[in-house]
Amino acid sequence: MPGSLEADLLKRVSRSFYLSLAILPRPVRGPVGLAYLFARAADTIADTRLISREERLRHLEAFRDELWEEMPSRLAKIIAACAGPNPHAGERELLQRLPECFARFRTLDKPDRDRVWRLLFTITEGMIWDLNTFPGEDEKRLQALQKREELDRYTYHVAGCVGEFWTEIHVAHRPCLAAWNLEEMKAKGVRFGKGLQMTNVLRDLARDLRNGRCYLPQTDLARLGLEPADLLDPDAIQRVRPLVRDLLTLTLDHYDAGWEYTLAIPRSEWRMRLACAWPLLIGLRTLGLLAESPNLLDPRQPIKIPRSLVYSILLRSLLLTRSNRLLAAEARRLRARIPVAWRC
Repeated sequence: MPGSLEADLLKRVSRSFYLSLAILPRPVRGPVGLAYLFARAADTIADTRLISREERLRHLEAFRDELWEEMPSRLAKIIAACAGPNPHAGERELLQRLPECFARFRTLDKPDRDRVWRLLFTITEGMIWDLNTFPGEDEKRLQALQKREELDRYTYHVAGCVGEFWTEIHVAHRPCLAAWNLEEMKAKGVRFGKGLQMTNVLRDLARDLRNGRCYLPQTDLARLGLEPADLLDPDAIQRVRPLVRDLLTLTLDHYDAGWEYTLAIPRSEWRMRLACAWPLLIGLRTLGLLAESPNLLDPRQPIKIPRSLVYSILLRSLLLTRSNRLLAAEARRLRARIPVAWRC
């Protein structure tokens, strides 16, 4: 496990990613762990209600600048503005310990620092775009993306770029991956990340709508005779179902690319294989629950996998990870749980 900084903070802000990080080969744990902590800190800055939207945008820019050039006073202002009475103790501690994170970041080898910087630049660019695209904080100022291309751009900035970073840093540190076609695998990594984020978009649809965000594109809704505000009524589920089915199909196509990526990892790199298989297996189970949900538009019906089931998936995968045949069969089994009415 990486040093106490990454280990302690990751346990507090992301139990699931902590497990994936813990299983990674040692040479990549540090930079990957720091990248995640920085992304989580930026997300906390973007989402906080302690300060105005304009201040959040300004602090996101300053946060990104701090990765490029050290300025302690700038970082202190970010912490003072955004840590405050944060209801999430882990996020508050993460912000307060940002100076340690940045100090650790500056000890990385320059190639790894550059990779982390490029990733965070892309992620924060997406957060800034998101804040400008959705001007409200509740359903009264609900706004939708305009076109499907914007949804694709959003999923790239939030998660697809992580697939690029993940690929580059593993290829740089793991000699067994030397034969990989870097550009081809980065492209699959992007789709891997997009699939995971599309799962979040569909799962969190009802909650996002009530936070003023509709990630279902306006042009797609219009074809069904719908406006974003119509989706606040759970009775609209039957009318929007064709669009949700279409986006679920797109998500599963991204998952296929994610499995191609995972099965291309040499069997000797079983740690990396597990770290990639886990989110895909959990994601497929989540999509199954999503398809079985009586109403995705009803905020009273959250979609969440019990922690006991997560651990069951992780333990089962330990027996499968060295076999492409068995791992692929497990993926097909979980995909088959999604009702045909949603998959076609």
